[in-house]
Amino acid sequence: MAKTVTTISEEGYSATNEIREFETDIDATGEDSPDTLEALLAAYGSCYVPALRVAGQQRGVDDLGQIEIAITGDLNDDDKLEAISFDVSVDADVDEETAAEIFDRADDLCKVHDALKPELYAEKSL
Repeated sequence: MAKTVTTISEEGYSATNEIREFETDIDATGEDSPDTLEALLAAYGSCYVPALRVAGQQRGVDDLGQIEIAITGDLNDDDKLEAISFDVSVDADVDEETAAEIFDRADDLCKVHDALKPELYAEKSL
């Protein structure tokens, strides 16, 4: 199995991505739509949400409720990602030990996390 995306740029630094029957625009300059790094951070967060829900269920927290992830991508002097951090808020009451277990399992489940080089794995707080 493979995933297929078609990226089309007519001119400039913007591109339209055709993903199955969906389209999403990304502008490297960030002027007309999210830039490439913002799109990556959004994909990471979007992938981490279901990973957290499954990890929570597997660690005895059946319903995390609303999940909000404030994602920060720190850039180096070349405007490349140097570090990523997640500040995660959930409705459920989760102690620190259980949160650490959920994060560890979510790291194993998240496909975007798996695709990143280890130095860019998100630092997480709950």
